[in-house]
Amino acid sequence: MLMENSIKLFESKKIRTHWDEAEEKWYFSVIDVVEALTESVNPRDYWFKMKKRVNLEDGIELSTICRQLKLLAPDGKMRQTDCADVQSLFRIVQSIPSPKAEPFKQWLAKVGYERIQEIQDPSQGLDRARENWKRLGRSEKWIQQRMTGQETRNKLTDYWKDAGIKEQDEFAYLTNIIHQEWSDLTVRQHKNLKGLKSQNLRDHMSEAELIFTALAELSTRQIAETDEAKGLSENAQAGKKGGRVAKNARKELEDKTGKNVVTGENFLPPTHQQLKLTDNDGTIQ
Repeated sequence: MLMENSIKLFESKKIRTHWDEAEEKWYFSVIDVVEALTESVNPRDYWFKMKKRVNLEDGIELSTICRQLKLLAPDGKMRQTDCADVQSLFRIVQSIPSPKAEPFKQWLAKVGYERIQEIQDPSQGLDRARENWKRLGRSEKWIQQRMTGQETRNKLTDYWKDAGIKEQDEFAYLTNIIHQEWSDLTVRQHKNLKGLKSQNLRDHMSEAELIFTALAELSTRQIAETDEAKGLSENAQAGKKGGRVAKNARKELEDKTGKNVVTGENFLPPTHQQLKLTDNDGTIQ
């Protein structure tokens, strides 16, 4: 079963999701939905008490309409989380007294419709991503590099799927090998350097970091294809070789410029007291 991790935004609130390719449906983090609708300071406790209340009032065990899936937690680890598909989530939302319930249902329907559109025409998903990055203030140059890197990433993961890599943990393991090899940091260490928690690391990379990440993943795929790598172990070896290609290029550039490619700069809002990335000409992106 192949799952795609992503984060959706409902009124600026982050909702962690999984797309199940086999079932062709979204699964949503129930805890995130509860927090978005109730603004509870302890959504886990709210969800726990809510399950008890619904069971007593209606005789329905809400846990039975949920699935435990691994989602990225704020501490950067993959943790089992209660998740529900759209149909089950509608039932859960019915039991949450919130003025946001109806807007949320409309949002759910929109998310499902957009996914169908993207499956039929993948360019629509890219267009939406481009518009989101523009709204966040990214430069055209950065957006182009981010999208080019994503295309390179997709080709690599497609190869992994064909080579027998199926589990999300295996994808994360191979990605970490490549990243550590080229950058000398694990993905978690790189996120810590940038002051990130649950944010997507690539969305906070500089143009140079994106380029070297893409070079590492492009090299990994081409080496894996040449070696006809199959399974986790052989693709891990290809990942080390591919990451090393980018590492050597990074070191050569750093020697020539005297500047580090890997930095702690990010695109976090000013309230986080973080630096924003700049283009080479000094223009704020």
